[in-house]
Amino acid sequence: MLGLAGIVHAEPARYALDPVHTRVLVAVDHAGFSTALGTISGSSGILRFSPGDWAGARVEVEIPLQRLDFGDEDWNRATLARNLLDADAHPVATFRSTRVEPLDAQRAIVHGLLALRGVSREVALEVRLNGARRHPLPPFRRTVGFSATATLSRADFGITAWRSMIGDTVELRIEAEATRVRGTDAGEDAGSEPADAPAAEAAEAAEAAEADDAARDRTDPPPIPEPEPRP
Repeated sequence: MLGLAGIVHAEPARYALDPVHTRVLVAVDHAGFSTALGTISGSSGILRFSPGDWAGARVEVEIPLQRLDFGDEDWNRATLARNLLDADAHPVATFRSTRVEPLDAQRAIVHGLLALRGVSREVALEVRLNGARRHPLPPFRRTVGFSATATLSRADFGITAWRSMIGDTVELRIEAEATRVRGTDAGEDAGSEPADAPAAEAAEAAEAAEADDAARDRTDPPPIPEPEPRP
């Protein structure tokens, strides 16, 4: 027991969501005729995650509701109006995780509070880790990618208008990428590196060189063979 007393668990690495490659898809029944699909781009936030270990993972996300797009300007305005999302008064939805339930190395259920239209409710996201490695394109930053799904009731958030036209059940699908934030982890100052920085930098440089070679192989033309000498 005395030996365990000195163990300090490292803080999971800090990643910033990539707003370009992070998108929320909303699916809701349209009067029983079809499923309306809308997407939201531009989400931002921070997640803590150590690949291979869900312990300590957490996430905070802000979702700009004004970016919701159902493919039609009139429909978008109606959805954002006061009797539905009321986006003028509540322009941002937020999700903050409260606990993570690991299923295996690649999957977990992330429980958290979704704040929407001034109401907060518990939501469970079924999350799959898609990849955790250095991005193959410059600047070759360490990147993680996730897919997540959830189902919620819009009435739980006080969104009850147009019951005959809009279904109550809302399905969410989230595709997210996040890049490593350097120099801001626990125990690090913004202007300093951790004790193992030289080894980590060497490994990162080797990975970057390998990725650069791979990118060059994809873009450089094949070498022109030298002409054979005549007899």
